Amino acid sequence: MAKYSVEIISPAAKDRLMGKLVSSELYERKAVIHGTCVKLFTDSHEFKDMWEDNFDLMPDWIRPHARIFAVNCKGRGLRVRYEPASKTVIVENCDYYGWVKSIALALVADFMEDFTSEHRRHSVHGSFIDMHGRGLAIIGPSGSGKTTLTYGLLLDKKFNFLTDDWFFVRLADSDTLVHSSEKNSYIRGDLAKNWPQYRQKLEGIRKDSQERAIVDVQRLLGGDRVRQESALSLTVLLTRDKELPPLKKLTPKEALVFMLKNDFCNPHQLVRSRVKLVKRKKFFADFFSRAPVYLLNTIETPEQSLDRLKKLTGQ
Repeated sequence: MAKYSVEIISPAAKDRLMGKLVSSELYERKAVIHGTCVKLFTDSHEFKDMWEDNFDLMPDWIRPHARIFAVNCKGRGLRVRYEPASKTVIVENCDYYGWVKSIALALVADFMEDFTSEHRRHSVHGSFIDMHGRGLAIIGPSGSGKTTLTYGLLLDKKFNFLTDDWFFVRLADSDTLVHSSEKNSYIRGDLAKNWPQYRQKLEGIRKDSQERAIVDVQRLLGGDRVRQESALSLTVLLTRDKELPPLKKLTPKEALVFMLKNDFCNPHQLVRSRVKLVKRKKFFADFFSRAPVYLLNTIETPEQSLDRLKKLTGQ
């Protein structure tokens, strides 16, 4: 779970804060995240550089749909405040870029939940691996092995990368269309601990204070193995529970119960309300009804869990 809480503030409170925070000393960068423009304001050169490497940038003349301020304020602790009407998040004294980029993705998710469209988009905090135009969604609570298994699968060239952290979904009449969220990935610097095959390509990468780095996935895997979109054919939920079998097929209802029990496997929800809960339940009930769902218990070794996952995909 994320180690921060989100305070909902009024437009007036947001305006007062921005009056204190906005200055010519802040870096300003706009990113396009699945068609949504998110503008970053920060006094951190590291955050600015990582944002540029992480996302596709938007021309400055495009007006933002959402804004995130990531600034340091002396004498204060970590604080996250959100004003939903203008889709503005103010993050004070955060030293972890991973939260900044996840909050940016959560901003887009909140915008999409509130936006009325016949082609409504939804967001999922999970990874997605493509196999010739169709693919596998991997969803699990923090620490359940999502990143480890994602990059374990990608050692096999039959699998292609779409995302390792967050993806967007459109529920079409006959298919579940999946779209990537980031240009490059923010990954643990010790990825080669489980999969030494990556060690050589990760040598010399610039890590931040959390021992993580933005990695060019085209360089890591090969440009022909990176996808922007795919379609759902299988969902695997991850857990670590000594009381459960290594693998179990779930009904859509059981899968939804799992998601509700685990807060949708997403610690980066800016708004938790009854209205949002209804929307998220409805989406996941539909999502799980469209393709088989399995629960993979990752209490085994990474190699054993990976072998079970590959068998599910037929590889």
